[in-house]
Amino acid sequence: METIGIICEYNPFHNGHLYHINKIKELYPDSLIILVLNGYFLERGEISILSKEAKTKIALANNIDIVLELPVIFGTQSADTFAKYSLKILNNFNVNKIIFGSESNNIDLIKEIANKQLNKDFDEKIKIYLDKGINYPTALAKALNINFDFTPNDLLGISYVKAIIKNNYNIEPICIKRTSDYHDKISNDYIVSATNIREKIKNNEDISKYIPINIKDFINNINYNNYFKLLKYKINTDLYLNNYLDVDEGIEYRLKEFINKSNNIEDFITYIKTKRYTYNKINRMFIHILLNFLKSDNQDLEYIKILGFNKKGKKYLNKIKDNLKISTNVNKDSIQYKYEIKASIIYDLINNTNTYQYELKNKPIIID
Repeated sequence: METIGIICEYNPFHNGHLYHINKIKELYPDSLIILVLNGYFLERGEISILSKEAKTKIALANNIDIVLELPVIFGTQSADTFAKYSLKILNNFNVNKIIFGSESNNIDLIKEIANKQLNKDFDEKIKIYLDKGINYPTALAKALNINFDFTPNDLLGISYVKAIIKNNYNIEPICIKRTSDYHDKISNDYIVSATNIREKIKNNEDISKYIPINIKDFINNINYNNYFKLLKYKINTDLYLNNYLDVDEGIEYRLKEFINKSNNIEDFITYIKTKRYTYNKINRMFIHILLNFLKSDNQDLEYIKILGFNKKGKKYLNKIKDNLKISTNVNKDSIQYKYEIKASIIYDLINNTNTYQYELKNKPIIID
């Protein structure tokens, strides 16, 4: 039996995600699928329109056998950190394949690029281009001297492969052709990107065509007014913003200068955006400020929380539980747990939800 890992954020779960799972089942009918799931706040600094609990239930209802938590302190960082800890989690559960969506669908080229990035002179090369204000994908292509369209899923795929190589994991990376464009916001195909769906939600368009049945019932309407108010209070009252992750190079002064000149979150981003501070980096920084996520707290995995499993998953967990190197017992005294609780509280303040109580219960969702 193949033990296959996938890494997803489900913002929201849509037909493309269902295609991904079904394709795995088609290629490996007897496989067990383990999902590493990002929760309330995401890799690009977005607020998830589905709660962690909802995403877990949806995953288990759609042929995922085990759902594992990617802690917020790693899930809200750049692609390499996001990938590093996702792969560490999958490796701990003896996954032997990882299957991810890819725009290029060229795993050999992805491996080649990953190996080139691991060369000792790569960081110095790319820094030269980034210092010129060139965006990351273009700087990457120049530093590697390669003609390749560095699209979002391929960039993540490269980070996954780098994590496998650096840690010598016995995990085979496999890609599946992505059938939608991440940046597309207008198409009306059966499979469209999560970005497209969120744009349609914003415009009050019907999204039923693009998501499996009943998913719509789980979607939260993100209250960006509440989000901006929380951020405004925090920035106006905190004297030590530079202690938080991603608050670098004096940007705290720009935060203080422009927060009261802005009417909403989009205004604020427009004011403070620079060549070195991309939209994604700014959004991640905002989440870290709200979490009080200190640079000194950027630590390693202290445990791996099992969010849910089905009967097949339970059998597998019982089989491997004595050989796990990282504990699945939630340590409520840990930094990791502290930030997960904070994330749920902030999520609830923004969206008027009750994820805090779900976190306190600390029980996996079990589907027979």
